[in-house]
Amino acid sequence: MPEPAYKRVLLKVSGEALMGPKEYGLDTATVRAIAADIKGVVDLGVQVCLVIGGGNIFRGVSGAAAGMERAQADSMGMLATVMNALAMQSALEKLGIPTRVQSAIPMAQVCEPFIRRRAVRHMEKGRVVIFAGGTGNPFFTTDTAAALRAAEMGCDVLLKGTQVDGVYSADPRKNPDAERYTTLTYLDMLSRDLAVMDAAAISLARENRLPIIVFNIHEEGAFTAVIKGVGRFTTVVEQ
Repeated sequence: MPEPAYKRVLLKVSGEALMGPKEYGLDTATVRAIAADIKGVVDLGVQVCLVIGGGNIFRGVSGAAAGMERAQADSMGMLATVMNALAMQSALEKLGIPTRVQSAIPMAQVCEPFIRRRAVRHMEKGRVVIFAGGTGNPFFTTDTAAALRAAEMGCDVLLKGTQVDGVYSADPRKNPDAERYTTLTYLDMLSRDLAVMDAAAISLARENRLPIIVFNIHEEGAFTAVIKGVGRFTTVVEQ
Protein backbone atom coordinates (compact mmCIF):
# COMPACT_ATOMS: atom_id res chain seq x y z
CA MET A 1 0.00 0.00 0.00
CA PRO A 2 1.55 3.32 -1.04
CA GLU A 3 2.33 5.71 1.80
CA PRO A 4 0.72 9.17 1.76
CA ALA A 5 2.71 11.59 -0.36
CA TYR A 6 1.85 14.50 1.96
CA LYS A 7 1.54 15.18 5.69
CA ARG A 8 -0.71 18.27 5.75
CA VAL A 9 -3.07 19.19 2.93
CA LEU A 10 -5.83 21.65 2.09
CA LEU A 11 -8.77 20.52 0.00
CA LYS A 12 -10.82 23.15 -1.83
CA VAL A 13 -14.38 22.01 -2.47
CA SER A 14 -16.58 24.26 -4.58
CA GLY A 15 -20.16 24.89 -3.65
CA GLU A 16 -21.19 23.48 -7.04
CA ALA A 17 -19.55 20.17 -6.11
CA LEU A 18 -21.97 19.84 -3.19
CA MET A 19 -25.02 20.11 -5.47
CA GLY A 20 -24.52 16.65 -6.94
CA PRO A 21 -27.21 16.12 -9.58
CA LYS A 22 -29.33 19.00 -8.25
CA GLU A 23 -29.50 22.45 -9.80
CA TYR A 24 -29.37 24.29 -6.48
CA GLY A 25 -28.52 23.73 -2.82
CA LEU A 26 -27.03 20.69 -1.11
CA ASP A 27 -27.27 17.06 -2.16
CA THR A 28 -26.97 15.08 1.07
CA ALA A 29 -25.66 11.93 -0.63
CA THR A 30 -22.90 13.92 -2.38
CA VAL A 31 -21.86 15.62 0.87
CA ARG A 32 -21.71 12.21 2.58
CA ALA A 33 -19.61 10.74 -0.25
CA ILE A 34 -17.08 13.60 -0.09
CA ALA A 35 -16.97 13.29 3.71
CA ALA A 36 -16.26 9.55 3.41
CA ASP A 37 -13.35 10.29 1.04
CA ILE A 38 -11.97 12.86 3.50
CA LYS A 39 -12.22 10.24 6.25
CA GLY A 40 -10.11 7.91 4.11
CA VAL A 41 -7.35 10.52 4.00
CA VAL A 42 -7.59 11.26 7.73
CA ASP A 43 -7.32 7.51 8.40
CA LEU A 44 -3.97 7.58 6.58
CA GLY A 45 -2.65 9.94 9.26
CA VAL A 46 -2.73 13.03 7.04
CA GLN A 47 -3.69 16.38 8.58
CA VAL A 48 -6.57 17.84 6.57
CA CYS A 49 -8.16 21.26 6.28
CA LEU A 50 -10.81 22.43 3.83
CA VAL A 51 -12.08 25.56 2.17
CA ILE A 52 -15.71 25.37 1.08
CA GLY A 53 -17.25 27.51 -1.64
CA GLY A 54 -20.80 28.84 -1.68
CA GLY A 55 -21.78 28.89 -5.35
CA ASN A 56 -24.52 26.28 -4.85
CA ILE A 57 -26.41 28.81 -2.73
CA PHE A 58 -25.28 32.27 -3.84
CA ARG A 59 -22.52 33.65 -6.04
CA GLY A 60 -21.38 37.22 -5.48
CA VAL A 61 -20.42 37.72 -9.11
CA SER A 62 -23.89 36.61 -10.26
CA GLY A 63 -25.53 38.88 -7.73
CA ALA A 64 -23.44 41.81 -8.94
CA ALA A 65 -24.32 41.01 -12.53
CA ALA A 66 -27.99 41.15 -11.55
CA GLY A 67 -27.56 44.69 -10.27
CA MET A 68 -26.47 44.28 -6.65
CA GLU A 69 -23.50 46.12 -5.24
CA ARG A 70 -20.53 43.74 -5.64
CA ALA A 71 -19.27 44.08 -2.06
CA GLN A 72 -22.73 43.35 -0.68
CA ALA A 73 -23.21 40.41 -3.02
CA ASP A 74 -19.83 38.96 -2.05
CA SER A 75 -20.78 39.21 1.62
CA MET A 76 -23.87 37.12 0.89
CA GLY A 77 -21.71 34.59 -0.91
CA MET A 78 -19.36 34.37 2.08
CA LEU A 79 -22.30 33.62 4.36
CA ALA A 80 -23.33 30.83 2.01
CA THR A 81 -19.94 29.18 2.52
CA VAL A 82 -20.62 28.99 6.26
CA MET A 83 -23.82 27.05 5.62
CA ASN A 84 -21.93 24.58 3.43
CA ALA A 85 -19.13 24.26 5.99
CA LEU A 86 -21.62 23.39 8.73
CA ALA A 87 -23.20 20.76 6.47
CA MET A 88 -19.78 19.20 5.81
CA GLN A 89 -18.93 19.32 9.52
CA SER A 90 -22.12 17.41 10.29
CA ALA A 91 -21.33 14.75 7.67
CA LEU A 92 -17.76 14.31 8.92
CA GLU A 93 -18.74 14.07 12.57
CA LYS A 94 -21.33 11.41 11.74
CA LEU A 95 -18.36 9.39 10.46
CA GLY A 96 -16.52 9.94 13.74
CA ILE A 97 -14.11 12.61 12.46
CA PRO A 98 -13.65 15.48 14.95
CA THR A 99 -14.13 18.72 13.01
CA ARG A 100 -13.96 22.45 13.62
CA VAL A 101 -15.38 25.23 11.46
CA GLN A 102 -13.51 28.53 11.49
CA SER A 103 -15.06 31.53 9.77
CA ALA A 104 -13.29 34.63 8.50
CA ILE A 105 -16.53 36.45 9.40
CA PRO A 106 -16.99 36.00 13.17
CA MET A 107 -20.24 34.32 14.21
CA ALA A 108 -19.48 32.86 17.61
CA GLN A 109 -22.76 31.02 18.09
CA VAL A 110 -22.22 28.64 15.17
CA CYS A 111 -18.44 28.37 14.65
CA GLU A 112 -15.03 29.61 15.74
CA PRO A 113 -13.42 32.76 14.37
CA PHE A 114 -10.41 32.15 12.16
CA ILE A 115 -7.30 32.03 14.34
CA ARG A 116 -4.28 30.61 12.56
CA ARG A 117 -2.48 29.14 15.55
CA ARG A 118 -5.66 27.55 16.86
CA ALA A 119 -6.34 26.02 13.46
CA VAL A 120 -2.84 24.53 13.35
CA ARG A 121 -3.32 23.11 16.83
CA HIS A 122 -6.62 21.51 15.83
CA MET A 123 -4.92 19.76 12.91
CA GLU A 124 -2.05 18.61 15.10
CA LYS A 125 -4.67 16.97 17.32
CA GLY A 126 -6.15 15.13 14.35
CA ARG A 127 -9.15 17.38 13.78
CA VAL A 128 -10.33 18.44 10.33
CA VAL A 129 -10.58 22.22 10.10
CA ILE A 130 -13.06 23.75 7.66
CA PHE A 131 -12.37 27.35 6.72
CA ALA A 132 -15.54 29.28 5.86
CA GLY A 133 -16.29 32.87 4.99
CA GLY A 134 -13.70 33.07 2.20
CA THR A 135 -11.01 35.59 3.07
CA GLY A 136 -13.56 37.72 4.89
CA ASN A 137 -13.21 40.39 2.20
CA PRO A 138 -15.22 41.11 -0.95
CA PHE A 139 -13.65 40.80 -4.42
CA PHE A 140 -11.69 37.68 -3.43
CA THR A 141 -12.81 34.21 -4.48
CA THR A 142 -12.79 31.10 -2.34
CA ASP A 143 -9.98 29.81 -4.59
CA THR A 144 -7.87 32.71 -3.34
CA ALA A 145 -9.01 31.93 0.21
CA ALA A 146 -7.86 28.34 -0.30
CA ALA A 147 -4.39 29.41 -1.48
CA LEU A 148 -4.15 31.86 1.41
CA ARG A 149 -5.17 29.36 4.09
CA ALA A 150 -2.94 26.64 2.64
CA ALA A 151 0.03 29.00 2.85
CA GLU A 152 -0.88 30.11 6.37
CA MET A 153 -1.26 26.52 7.56
CA GLY A 154 2.04 25.44 6.02
CA CYS A 155 0.32 22.81 3.87
CA ASP A 156 2.35 20.60 1.57
CA VAL A 157 -0.17 20.91 -1.26
CA LEU A 158 -3.44 22.57 -2.27
CA LEU A 159 -5.92 20.18 -3.84
CA LYS A 160 -8.90 21.37 -5.83
CA GLY A 161 -11.73 18.93 -6.35
CA THR A 162 -13.56 19.71 -9.59
CA GLN A 163 -16.08 18.09 -11.93
CA VAL A 164 -13.36 16.57 -14.18
CA ASP A 165 -10.16 14.59 -13.64
CA GLY A 166 -7.61 17.35 -14.14
CA VAL A 167 -6.95 20.49 -16.16
CA TYR A 168 -7.98 20.51 -19.82
CA SER A 169 -7.36 22.93 -22.67
CA ALA A 170 -11.15 23.40 -22.85
CA ASP A 171 -14.19 22.06 -21.05
CA PRO A 172 -14.11 18.32 -21.88
CA ARG A 173 -17.83 18.08 -21.24
CA LYS A 174 -18.41 20.47 -24.14
CA ASN A 175 -15.38 19.72 -26.31
CA PRO A 176 -14.46 16.01 -26.62
CA ASP A 177 -11.18 16.97 -28.32
CA ALA A 178 -9.94 18.96 -25.31
CA GLU A 179 -6.38 18.11 -24.28
CA ARG A 180 -5.79 16.88 -20.75
CA TYR A 181 -2.61 18.04 -19.03
CA THR A 182 -0.67 15.90 -16.56
CA THR A 183 1.69 18.65 -15.37
CA LEU A 184 1.58 22.42 -15.77
CA THR A 185 3.49 25.37 -14.40
CA TYR A 186 1.88 28.34 -12.68
CA LEU A 187 2.82 30.48 -15.68
CA ASP A 188 1.13 27.98 -18.01
CA MET A 189 -2.07 28.37 -16.03
CA LEU A 190 -1.88 32.16 -16.22
CA SER A 191 -0.70 32.58 -19.81
CA ARG A 192 -3.18 30.05 -21.24
CA ASP A 193 -6.01 31.48 -19.13
CA LEU A 194 -7.02 28.01 -17.95
CA ALA A 195 -10.12 28.77 -15.92
CA VAL A 196 -9.58 26.30 -13.10
CA MET A 197 -8.53 28.83 -10.47
CA ASP A 198 -8.42 32.60 -10.62
CA ALA A 199 -5.18 34.45 -11.25
CA ALA A 200 -4.87 35.76 -7.69
CA ALA A 201 -5.00 32.21 -6.27
CA ILE A 202 -2.43 30.90 -8.76
CA SER A 203 -0.09 33.83 -8.12
CA LEU A 204 -0.34 33.36 -4.36
CA ALA A 205 0.42 29.65 -4.70
CA ARG A 206 3.37 30.44 -6.95
CA GLU A 207 4.83 32.98 -4.52
CA ASN A 208 4.67 30.40 -1.73
CA ARG A 209 5.86 27.47 -3.86
CA LEU A 210 2.63 25.66 -3.06
CA PRO A 211 1.87 22.81 -5.48
CA ILE A 212 -1.71 22.60 -6.79
CA ILE A 213 -3.39 19.32 -7.69
CA VAL A 214 -6.65 19.26 -9.64
CA PHE A 215 -8.77 16.09 -9.63
CA ASN A 216 -12.35 14.87 -9.90
CA ILE A 217 -13.99 15.13 -6.48
CA HIS A 218 -16.90 12.94 -7.61
CA GLU A 219 -14.86 9.81 -8.31
CA GLU A 220 -15.18 7.49 -5.34
CA GLY A 221 -11.95 7.47 -3.32
CA ALA A 222 -10.26 9.99 -5.63
CA PHE A 223 -9.01 12.25 -2.82
CA THR A 224 -7.48 9.29 -1.01
CA ALA A 225 -5.91 8.02 -4.24
CA VAL A 226 -4.32 11.39 -5.03
CA ILE A 227 -2.83 11.61 -1.56
CA LYS A 228 -1.23 8.22 -2.20
CA GLY A 229 0.12 9.54 -5.51
CA VAL A 230 -2.09 7.40 -7.75
CA GLY A 231 -5.13 8.07 -9.92
CA ARG A 232 -5.80 10.73 -12.55
CA PHE A 233 -5.01 14.35 -11.77
CA THR A 234 -3.09 17.40 -12.95
CA THR A 235 -0.21 18.83 -10.92
CA VAL A 236 0.68 22.54 -11.10
CA VAL A 237 4.20 23.36 -9.92
CA GLU A 238 7.05 25.76 -10.57
CA GLN A 239 9.06 24.88 -13.67
